[in-house]
Amino acid sequence: MIHNTHLTVRYAETDRMGITHHANYLVWYEQARTEFTRMLGTSYGQIEEKGLLSPLLEIETKYLLPCTYEDEITVECRLVKATAAQMEFCYRVFKKGEEKPINTGRSRHAWVDKDTFRPASLKKRAPELFAALVAAVEPEE
Repeated sequence: MIHNTHLTVRYAETDRMGITHHANYLVWYEQARTEFTRMLGTSYGQIEEKGLLSPLLEIETKYLLPCTYEDEITVECRLVKATAAQMEFCYRVFKKGEEKPINTGRSRHAWVDKDTFRPASLKKRAPELFAALVAAVEPEE
């Protein structure tokens, strides 16, 4: 299962060189993950209400080509791994009209208890969400 999030680069997201500042890609990844989760029929807010958080453990991003103000982009988000303890997403960012990605990335997240911040088993705490995530796993190309 792959989810595409469509965005337009805002002026505030560019730097003095006129290109998108590198930190914005991580924000776009987060937005894509949020929409991916909604596509599964839940939200991060609902997950937090169940006493779970999914902190970031690791992130990687590769900048291949620049994008600039008002470029229309698509952030492709795919879940490539889901276990009771962790999940991992991959991202590809495309500029409208381009076939090759301008950016690629991945992020790995843990499942922890909201109150103790200790590892939590998603399979035990939210079995329906765990099943939906496992079913949504899409192997990398």
